[in-house]
Amino acid sequence: MTFEEKAEEAARFVRERGFDGRFDCAMVLGTGLGRLVDDLEEVVSLPYAEIPHFPESGVSGHAGQLIAGRMDRKRILIFQGRAHYYETGDAAAMRVPIAFVKALGAPPLVLTNAAGSTKLDYRPGSLVSVTDHINFSGMSPLFKDTSDGRFVSLTNAYDERLRKKLKLAASVTGVTLHEGVYMWFAGPSFETPAEIRMARTLGADLVGMSTVPEVILARYYGLKVCAVSVVTNMAAGIGGASPSHGETKDVATGASAGLRRLIRGFVGGLDDTSA
Repeated sequence: MTFEEKAEEAARFVRERGFDGRFDCAMVLGTGLGRLVDDLEEVVSLPYAEIPHFPESGVSGHAGQLIAGRMDRKRILIFQGRAHYYETGDAAAMRVPIAFVKALGAPPLVLTNAAGSTKLDYRPGSLVSVTDHINFSGMSPLFKDTSDGRFVSLTNAYDERLRKKLKLAASVTGVTLHEGVYMWFAGPSFETPAEIRMARTLGADLVGMSTVPEVILARYYGLKVCAVSVVTNMAAGIGGASPSHGETKDVATGASAGLRRLIRGFVGGLDDTSA
């Protein structure tokens, strides 16, 4: 089966279990950010393990559930956790879930992640709207794809209209939202201080181990996408930092209140033309 056929089969499966109808927005939640689902009403959920062809996340801080619900009269689809390249050795680990978003009507996609900061003024707990990325890993989820679609343009990959909606939502909800460039490292080890000095020189404000493959796939499938990073630590060597996964989870959980306000404001500002 192709990835697209697998996604269609997964879509048929979930539609029969309460995930039918139109979605206004889809979201992928990063490490420690699962509390966003607490803001949903009329919730329906399924473990990834029950959905055909879905990956399983083996990372603590990722629940591994597909959730549907309503937020401010908008219908939201949430991926509570993701599969990473470092878990599978496959940059296309999230290809079926992203193709699945298209199969369910191609709503705009919001990606969230926990990230390290290379900037002293982007402290732990800060929220950052991603404006662009640097694929330092050199990996692509489109390796071995033979269609002409693999040559996808990544100019304005982080959709400008969606970023404006995020900025407006931040203003309305009183949340400080920075902007920055995200650099993808393969992981699972954290970056070295030397790599962080390189990242800063190349223009990266944030570093992390996810998101970029999903953005590439989203653009491949014609989805509008934006991303928000929760700064969970200063990157290695910045102010003497030595990051850990425990710190990432703890800070992400503590910062989730601001992210929840931002996302609620963003969702409230969506309309039928936002996609």
